[in-house]
Amino acid sequence: MNFNTGGSLLLLPSLAMLVSFLCLFLFLVPTLLAQSSNTNASSTRAAARALDARLQDYAYRAFVQPKTGVLYNGVVPSNLTGVQIAAMRLRSGSLRTRGVAMYKEFQIPIGVVEQPYVERLVLVYQNLGNWSLQYYPLQKYTYLAPVLGLLAYDGSDLSAKNLPELDLRAFRGPIKIRFLNVESVPEGSVRKCIWFDLHGLVEFSNLTAPNECSTIHQGHLSIVTESISPPTPPPEREGRGSNSKRIWIIIGSVVGGVALLALLGILVIWARKCKQRKKMQEMEKAADSGEALHMTTVGDTKAPSATVTRTKPTLEDEYVP
Repeated sequence: MNFNTGGSLLLLPSLAMLVSFLCLFLFLVPTLLAQSSNTNASSTRAAARALDARLQDYAYRAFVQPKTGVLYNGVVPSNLTGVQIAAMRLRSGSLRTRGVAMYKEFQIPIGVVEQPYVERLVLVYQNLGNWSLQYYPLQKYTYLAPVLGLLAYDGSDLSAKNLPELDLRAFRGPIKIRFLNVESVPEGSVRKCIWFDLHGLVEFSNLTAPNECSTIHQGHLSIVTESISPPTPPPEREGRGSNSKRIWIIIGSVVGGVALLALLGILVIWARKCKQRKKMQEMEKAADSGEALHMTTVGDTKAPSATVTRTKPTLEDEYVP
């Protein structure tokens, strides 16, 4: 049996399927990478929110015979060494009418209101220190100061855990943050304030004073600068040599792609030939294993005939003596 014609016909749909697969792969790769990036961002944000809940718990433990308006430094577990926390309990009305002159690096003006309203609230201070980059990773930027956080919670029950944050907002003037021990930057670099809200939003702004940022919302803040990329080598001069090299690269890529497609097509044809040949062998084997019938001619038609006939009948009177 000749398989060449059938194999050639089978090559066209095989190549079409291969091209379709390659196009689909090239289309799906960016989508998969974007999904992976979103998944990583979501997991990092979830880790930061879990850290806020833990630090709220340890900050509340610092209240021993608590007094209103007094700062209490908390103690973090050993696996968070380097993180600093503190807590201050205030009356809501006092915060709104008086503010807080200085709470660590934060200066809270009058006119700060929380939502929903509570009679007493607790301001939890965070300094993430060397954990800043792990919980708030950045691309293309470098931290010049640790990430600082200021979050507000309900202060009616100082033994509560996993409390939701209050929405703290300044209406009359911004909350100022004066960072300490800010790293220097190379000449020509620009420093920026960065603010992270509790839902993954990131905003950049200019410094309001040397080593000072401001915000009207609670959240996490720091000072950053753009990462310095290594100098790029000067571009090669365009010439006949470079153009020829580029042309040969393109030709080689095209030829290689065609050769790969041809090889895959040949493999598909070979596999189908083997499958058909095996099927034919099975059919021939099945035919050989049966009983062959003799052919006889009846008029102009050939028909199978049995080689053994039935036993001839015997008359009963033939056996009579």
